[in-house]
Amino acid sequence: MAHEFNLQSEYKPSGDQPKAIEVLTKSVSAGNPYQTLLGVTGSGKTFTAANVIEKIGKPTLVIAHNKTLAAQLAQEYKEFFPNNAVHYFVSYYDYYQPEAYMPVSDTYIEKEAQINEEIERLRHASTQALLSRDDVIIVASVSCIYGLGSPEEYEKEHFRIEVGTTCSRKDIIDRLIGIYYERTNADLSPGLFRVLGNTVEIMPANERSIYVIDIDAGRISRIMETDAVTRTVHGDRDVVFVFPAKHFVVDEKQQKQALKSIEIELQERLSELEKAGKILEAERLKRRTRYDIALIREVGYCNGIENYSRHFSGRNAGDAPDTLLSYFPHKADGTPDFLTVIDESHVTIPQIAAMYGGDAARKQNLIDHGFRLPSARDNRPLTFEEFEERVGPIVFTSATPGTYEEQHSSVVAEQIIRPTGLIDPVVDIYPVVAKGDYTGQVAHFITETEKEIQKGGRVIATTLTKKMAEDLSEYLDEKGIKTKYLHSEIHTIERIEILTEFRKGEFDCLVGVNLLREGLDLPEVSFIGILDADKEGFLRSETSLIQTIGRAARNVDGRVILYADKVTGSIEKAMSETQRRREIQLAYNKEHNITPKTISKNIKDITQQMKTEHQKAVQKVYDIEKNQFKGNITKLIKEKKKQMAEAVKVLDFETAALIRDEIKMLEKEDER
Repeated sequence: MAHEFNLQSEYKPSGDQPKAIEVLTKSVSAGNPYQTLLGVTGSGKTFTAANVIEKIGKPTLVIAHNKTLAAQLAQEYKEFFPNNAVHYFVSYYDYYQPEAYMPVSDTYIEKEAQINEEIERLRHASTQALLSRDDVIIVASVSCIYGLGSPEEYEKEHFRIEVGTTCSRKDIIDRLIGIYYERTNADLSPGLFRVLGNTVEIMPANERSIYVIDIDAGRISRIMETDAVTRTVHGDRDVVFVFPAKHFVVDEKQQKQALKSIEIELQERLSELEKAGKILEAERLKRRTRYDIALIREVGYCNGIENYSRHFSGRNAGDAPDTLLSYFPHKADGTPDFLTVIDESHVTIPQIAAMYGGDAARKQNLIDHGFRLPSARDNRPLTFEEFEERVGPIVFTSATPGTYEEQHSSVVAEQIIRPTGLIDPVVDIYPVVAKGDYTGQVAHFITETEKEIQKGGRVIATTLTKKMAEDLSEYLDEKGIKTKYLHSEIHTIERIEILTEFRKGEFDCLVGVNLLREGLDLPEVSFIGILDADKEGFLRSETSLIQTIGRAARNVDGRVILYADKVTGSIEKAMSETQRRREIQLAYNKEHNITPKTISKNIKDITQQMKTEHQKAVQKVYDIEKNQFKGNITKLIKEKKKQMAEAVKVLDFETAALIRDEIKMLEKEDER
């Protein structure tokens, strides 16, 4: 059944958004492969892209250069398209250290074996939506070009369960196990099922609901959808489609052929290693591969099975793997039939281009030292050329498009005017080194920060290194300025939480490196200090400076100070471009009698969606009972401890765990 994209927003396109939407839509409709939206920070590039998606009406892949930005964009697109299928897709490479070997220190890093349940659910939700609907927007990190199981096999192996069909309990159990579902007698989570008499309960890999299937006299008599936590009945279903619990799916015949092929490759490689005198490497490879073969033969799966993907898919050495892109629709001739939006393209495009080389170097180390067969090379991301071949028309979005976008785009739609009337910030230069009465960049930054906080603003400082970010954060804290730092070593969920706390005003100053440049929507920020702005390089290039300056453009009082002892070429160009944009914006505001106002944006984040059902249940109970006790938290804690002890006494550990976590929340509240 066809679904149309239905964009919902209280705002209408304004400023130069209508023209940009028209230009981009016409260009895509004309069959042009590349087009660019050059939009200044805060000009509503995402809203413009959403309007283009609605008008084109095709499934869309939105690629962001990091998972934090992808999470933010996913939230925005969900708000724009509440009735359409908007999903967030990230790879495990975004979260965990992939398998690697470092010869210098003789250190082997095993692939993270533990699978994050929520990430896996989100991935399945994305692929299943693509195979069952046509109104789909998938927001993904660049790791979406990593290998994924075949969509044909994944779709072929789905299990249709329908009321009235002839089906025994054993049939259902066998079929579920065949698509990698696991049986349990405990609580259900995605990819698990349990059997109670003639009833089978399933939690699909992509959902948080439980489907209760009743079997009567060899027929399915009822399918009931229930809430996973409360067991509230959502309603009856006539039919349910259950897709495989894993993306790498093979049938029995393919499995036998694959294992035979792996064994042949193993013998060939062992012979090579032994001839080269690499006895340790040969023994290591033999032991590991034979163990994997035994597991696959026994249970159909092993940790790291994707390294054998070429054997299972029947691809030739060097052939491109299936990826998320393979799940998007294609025309009869095989050409892609979907729209691609590449956000912050000046950063995202170079990342896509670099991923193949980085992965190949890591894999070669593993192969050379006997940790993997040579065919592991084919478990890889796409090369940039393969990526170009596998995407439909692309819309690049950036405030500072790179050379690739400039050379390839048929049209460039410029979006300088902000719907709010906000203009680019005032930019000043102050020296780095102390001289005379001037106390140097850090002392000057502290003075300016204190002024800004007194006015109710928030402040960002950018440094050149992680160590500098941490040291400056600690120093500012000592000076009485509530500060936190943010860099690549901060875990994803924690990173999002820090940004949310910053927006809420739980601290006043955020210090970071380049993670603060692009895509961070922080309208509360009124002052940015760019330390050591004259240290020419990637972090202080023209593009980087313009992007950083743009972080202050969402606030009517926005201003930026560049701390520099000399005006570099990058500083000169960045300030010139900022001034050009300011003049266009000021002229537009004057002509249309517009008074600028700070962007107002709800403080939401994807962490709310990524809470477990357990956490949601705790929060729900907490909210209800806190109101009942009218603020007497001490009394409530006492009562909850009593309830927890009673739950433990009757071995109701699930309830006890809920109460335990509620007590923790209450104790935090009581400390405030």
